[in-house]
Amino acid sequence: MVPFFVQIKCQLGKSYEVANRLADAEVASEIYSTAGEFDLLVKVYVESGTDIGHFVNEKIQTLPGIQDTRTIITFKAF
Repeated sequence: MVPFFVQIKCQLGKSYEVANRLADAEVASEIYSTAGEFDLLVKVYVESGTDIGHFVNEKIQTLPGIQDTRTIITFKAF
């Protein structure tokens, strides 16, 4: 499994709705509310060889209430 993170900027007042939709869709292993430029931080695991860009585009960015995303691809956990 390959982990990566997605920071999500939600439309105003939609953070909890987006977090609930992500949880219901069972897309993410962990979902955190954050302060700053982005509202949510999502940890995702995909099978090795999965096109991460396509996954984010199809499974995350299409959810209602999402304004913007930033994907962080990780290399190694310490």
